[in-house]
Amino acid sequence: MEYVPRERVRPLTVALSVVSLAIVFAAAGGRVPRSMVPGAPEWFIESIPHLNVAISAAAIATIAVGWRAIRRGRVDRHRVAMVTSFGLFATFLTLYLYRLVATGGPQEFPGPETVYQFVYLPTLAIHILLAIACIPVLYYALLQALAYPIAELPRTSHARFGRIAATLWLISFSLGIVVYGLLHVAY
Repeated sequence: MEYVPRERVRPLTVALSVVSLAIVFAAAGGRVPRSMVPGAPEWFIESIPHLNVAISAAAIATIAVGWRAIRRGRVDRHRVAMVTSFGLFATFLTLYLYRLVATGGPQEFPGPETVYQFVYLPTLAIHILLAIACIPVLYYALLQALAYPIAELPRTSHARFGRIAATLWLISFSLGIVVYGLLHVAY
């Protein structure tokens, strides 16, 4: 069953990537006024990092399950795991951006300057770059899965893009957990 016309996979990938990244950069760059997001109790806003680390761990697990499932030929299980991973990613990003806008910017690093410069910033930078790079690759793999019947997917680049997306996702989510640990556990 075809959900996305095949000839629309590339243009949709570009459009979704541009819109998604524009939203992310607008929120991260302080271009979204606080009045644009609904208010929430302080306890909820403060709980978002803790919730997001749990979401990250769950996403790592679902990506691993999906990767293992497809290697064993369990296509239906793979599909469920990867769609779940995408939902977790979208939830994580929504909560993260909401908190960013609601609090007026990123959280300051509370630890020593040397850890900030030589551990925290490089880890954060790699995490962010991989998350950004992942978005178009992820959309392309997802849209291909929606555009082709399962029997035809092996003749497409879905598997190659899927491996790249999964690898970027796994590393980015793992580094996000390290960033959380530096911000909320170590200091």
